[in-house]
Amino acid sequence: MLALVLTFVMILSACGGGNNNANTSAQATNNASEGGSDTTNTSEPATTSDTLDTSKEVKLKMIFVGPKPIDYDSVFAEINKKLKEKINATVEGEFLDWSDWAQKYPLKLAANEDFDLIYSANWAGYNDQALKGGFLELTDELLTKYMPQTLAAMSDVSWDQAKVNGKLYMVPQNRGESVEKLILYREDLRKKYNLPEINSPEAYATYLKTIAQNEKGITPFTPETGDWKFHNLDRVLLKQQNEWNMFDLDLPFAFKLTDEKGQVFNVYETQEFKDLLVYYKDLADNNAWSKNVLNSKNDHQADFKAGKTASITHNNGTLGALMALMRQENSPYEVALADINQGKKKSVAISTQNGTSIHATSRNVERSLMFLDLMQNDKELHDLMMYGLSGVHYEAVGDDKYKALEKNPNFMGFSNWNFNSPLNRDNEAFPQEANDLAKGWEANVYHYALETFVFDNSKVKTEIANIGNVMLRYAIPLEYGVIKDIDKGLEDLNKQLKSAGIDKIQTELQTQIDAFLANK
Repeated sequence: MLALVLTFVMILSACGGGNNNANTSAQATNNASEGGSDTTNTSEPATTSDTLDTSKEVKLKMIFVGPKPIDYDSVFAEINKKLKEKINATVEGEFLDWSDWAQKYPLKLAANEDFDLIYSANWAGYNDQALKGGFLELTDELLTKYMPQTLAAMSDVSWDQAKVNGKLYMVPQNRGESVEKLILYREDLRKKYNLPEINSPEAYATYLKTIAQNEKGITPFTPETGDWKFHNLDRVLLKQQNEWNMFDLDLPFAFKLTDEKGQVFNVYETQEFKDLLVYYKDLADNNAWSKNVLNSKNDHQADFKAGKTASITHNNGTLGALMALMRQENSPYEVALADINQGKKKSVAISTQNGTSIHATSRNVERSLMFLDLMQNDKELHDLMMYGLSGVHYEAVGDDKYKALEKNPNFMGFSNWNFNSPLNRDNEAFPQEANDLAKGWEANVYHYALETFVFDNSKVKTEIANIGNVMLRYAIPLEYGVIKDIDKGLEDLNKQLKSAGIDKIQTELQTQIDAFLANK
């Protein structure tokens, strides 16, 4: 069985692969021999520690993305103390820093390293890794026996959204969130130069060029490092601005949200993309970002906090948390959020925005699932994992809020969002303007027919790898204004995409979309 599993893992850029996780799942069921008799899911499920044999101590290892928290040792010591009491297990975290997680994450699976759990998400290649065999299939039997509380609490919609080809490979988050991208900028600099409100792409460009011209030592815009081939600013100015959706941020395919037929098109062949390149080239020529942008490893949030950059992009929750932290630390900079796509259709994340998967070769499947069950449903453990030590990193405010204390920054910034659940607390200092934006979007969420569509790319894995290489070589330099002749650059890009097999991928994608819509 193990030999079969080892043949499945491949690196993320070579998307696709066979799917024999049924064998792995069967092995996992056989491995889950420590437990007692099967339990069934009821309206008042018993906790796993009450019904299963946990006499054998187990040490779990989990892979997180993001930097290792400064106070990791003290917080995880307390987590492990509680876990030892409840399920006779401890957990060790390994952290993949934001600057290189995108490269290291798939290699962890491809190298078949020894670990039990890993943070997973749709934006981190969840579908691809599931199809390659990197994740364990989570059967109803496993969930019923080892995760009764989560099985009862999670909606059927959330479970269904996490399925790939009808099979489940993730325990998804159990709390929704907005993933629309915003711009966080220096309001004090906008006021200093008496610039107009930043509520449109044109107003944002004016802001960036003004900062470049007048504020030496401050980079107007800093993108994320290790980001996808379509970065966050693309999602603001291309995806959101034009009310498109994209299946994979590492592939150049999109469809219009309002198109009930889901007709796919190549983004690079659209007038909208060409217009965006003109916009970007103007910004690049006016020094809106570093000349070294293609090779930068800078942490854009750390640079913004330190006053080294005048604007960054991310989702509402991340930027709001950074604003709250800067205000807590009495930052000398006045900051604000900009939505430059006002009035455009907004959507919310599906459940796979954050989740946890079991490594296909884990020897501790049953205890891993028991651990996840506790993390989403045990208030004490949930608070520890999400907020750190009470009285050190945070102070509870009622049942659903918290106050960040001075050492709060020492335990944040990594992917504990996979444990999002109704037990989450909200930071009482979270900016009101960020809350208002989120509430406005949530009241007008746009749901579209392909919201839960999952592309099975196993038949075009070679072409997808080739397309990715073309995008890195030809598309990204175009986006950052490195290529002087936009028309020639676009022509070369699309010519290379044709040679790499883009038509074959598009045909396969459209075939699957048509079948999906026909069965809705």
